[in-house]
Amino acid sequence: ILLLSLGLEQYHDIIQQDFLDTYHNLTLKTLMGMKWVASYCSGASFVMKTDSDVFVNTIYLIEKLLGPLSPPPQNYFTGCLMKGHKPIRNKNSKWYVSEEEYPGDKYHPFCSGTGYIFSGDVASKIVSASVTIKYIHLEDVYVGLCLHAKGIQIVPPPSPSLFNIYKVPFSPCLYNRIITAHHTGTYEHVLYWETLQKNRHTCQTEQKGP
Repeated sequence: ILLLSLGLEQYHDIIQQDFLDTYHNLTLKTLMGMKWVASYCSGASFVMKTDSDVFVNTIYLIEKLLGPLSPPPQNYFTGCLMKGHKPIRNKNSKWYVSEEEYPGDKYHPFCSGTGYIFSGDVASKIVSASVTIKYIHLEDVYVGLCLHAKGIQIVPPPSPSLFNIYKVPFSPCLYNRIITAHHTGTYEHVLYWETLQKNRHTCQTEQKGP
């Protein structure tokens, strides 16, 4: 917690902890964020975890997904739902997991780490579960294991097209109807967002037409 506080004090918007920022430490990185939420933002109605190369349409997120959830629920978790996935034992794969790391033949349901939403109360429950759940470097899979341990069921999104784990060809009217799109560059983030603001009213009119 001290390191987290120092990071905020020095950089004002960066939370730090004492480990290398590598792909194999993504679970540590995610748990760090969960601990911070549990310690400082446990009263938040909703929290979103996403990656830097993911475009997030925050307006549609609030209007389509979060707005109708009133009052804000507890034990809420949603995103791109992944079910029935098995550990990849091919050592050449980016997602390789050894039998020693995870001996099971199937993962519990989880949401792609590219972007998922959860109610503020869930963070502390994931942190609590992590004390007894064996570490796996695939952070989204690991979060799914923690949710399962706490008996929290993932809520499927209203539409499977809301959360996209692949790159989505840009179209203002299409992007106005999704929440996330993966593999988005820094320049694209800015361009897409500015374009959406200019075309939002036009797209809404087209969608409401016959």
